[in-house]
Amino acid sequence: MLYLGQLASNIGIGLHEALSLQNLWFCLIGASLGMLVGVLPGVGALTAISLLFPITFHLPPTSALVMLGGIYYGTAYGGSTASILLNIPGTPSSAITCLDGYPMAKQGRAGVALLLATLASFVAGFFGILIMMLFSNGIADIALNFGSAEYFALMAFGLLASCFIADANIMKSLTSVVVGLLLGTVGMDIYSGVERFTFGFQRLSEGVNLVTIAIGLFGVAELIYSIPGSEGRQVAKPTLRSLMPTRDDLRRSWKPTLRGSLIGAIFGALPGAGPTLASFISYTVEKRVAKEPERFGKGAVEGVCGPEAANNAADQTAFIPTLALGVPGTATMALVLGVLMVHGIPPGPALLTDHIDLFWGLVMSFWIGNLILVVLNIPLISIWVYILSIPYRYLFPAILMFICLGTVSLNIDVFDLYAVIAFGLLGVIMRARNYPLAPLILAFVLGPLTEEHFRRAMILSGGHFSTFVERPLSGSILGVALASTIVFAIYAARKKKGRAAIDGSAAPSPQIAGENR
Repeated sequence: MLYLGQLASNIGIGLHEALSLQNLWFCLIGASLGMLVGVLPGVGALTAISLLFPITFHLPPTSALVMLGGIYYGTAYGGSTASILLNIPGTPSSAITCLDGYPMAKQGRAGVALLLATLASFVAGFFGILIMMLFSNGIADIALNFGSAEYFALMAFGLLASCFIADANIMKSLTSVVVGLLLGTVGMDIYSGVERFTFGFQRLSEGVNLVTIAIGLFGVAELIYSIPGSEGRQVAKPTLRSLMPTRDDLRRSWKPTLRGSLIGAIFGALPGAGPTLASFISYTVEKRVAKEPERFGKGAVEGVCGPEAANNAADQTAFIPTLALGVPGTATMALVLGVLMVHGIPPGPALLTDHIDLFWGLVMSFWIGNLILVVLNIPLISIWVYILSIPYRYLFPAILMFICLGTVSLNIDVFDLYAVIAFGLLGVIMRARNYPLAPLILAFVLGPLTEEHFRRAMILSGGHFSTFVERPLSGSILGVALASTIVFAIYAARKKKGRAAIDGSAAPSPQIAGENR
């Protein structure tokens, strides 16, 4: 009862802060700007927050955090729009949404995909906020128990799972993973400072940018693939009925939304994990638990709702390690941390007690921001769908322009444009040869993290590999990863044997073939 009373008191303090006219105004600005930034491919929350960071020096700390927070989680709402309509990830965490969101758009169900993505984001946002309210202190304590061995085990599990995302041949999936890992090694070694695989290009010393890979593989490759026969496509005008999901869509979407919310809440609270990893893991989980995994990649609503829920829940709980531990999980969260330090507020466990009005004002503003985003997004769905009816000869240069602007805005460097073109050509070749793209992206994200935590764990253990199995949590994760791999191998072998049997029974016998002749 004492805990509930304290919680009710904190909620009251937070509502008083969040509902002030000043904070309401900055919440509206942040959420609206975040949604628009998310729609533009390549720009992302980091760019928007970086540009607005100097303004926060002249604002009260709560208002500054409310605005930046709105931009941060608002981009997740907008990021799905470009992924679904144009196969161009608005944000890196929305890249996996392309796999099923864009096929739904090609089937004339873009409105349904956008509505389900918005609803999943809304539910996940509320779930993430609820987790923040109830378990901030507990989650912070759990996150502190995660060492390098546990993170390595988690990343290794993710790499194994990346091979299960696509329906492609297992060797092709492994090849995509290897390519992603190799791309992840480009840049300066974090321990020795030695440049690796930069081939004399100074711009590669910081590594390959994830945004250029995502836009190139999904966006540019899709543009090139869409040119043949693009003028003959017909897009029906959106109506209220066409935007409404069917009962089957709703039945298939609520469980992935809840699972994605839980996965996102967990990964968002882990420093260094974040929404991108959460969305990829969510997609993998949904495909593994699905009764018809062959539907994925062809317009499965589960492949839209799960990842979108995961990245939104992760965006909310990402504030837990940043505020409660003072450990930013992403570059964007590092800027949020910088706002606190500029205003002389030290982040850490004391923040939750010494600055109750700031923490709870920010948390309650998340409720308001998510409501604002739903109110803004749903009426705009029909407008977004109209984009598909624009003749491709006009749409193609407009998309290309946004790709160029978004890419150049990353580092104000034309080299990023060349990288996007190169990855676009790579995407075309991979698609022509039926190599899956998703494992490459996931391996690129996880590869550097896996290497970093592996080497750190080895240094801390004095070079003993046993540290990964002696620690209960890391050993359990590796055990689950091994068991999952064995189960998948058995499933794949049976599936291949079943296909061979069907092909054999379908083939006509020599006698029948002769009689037919």
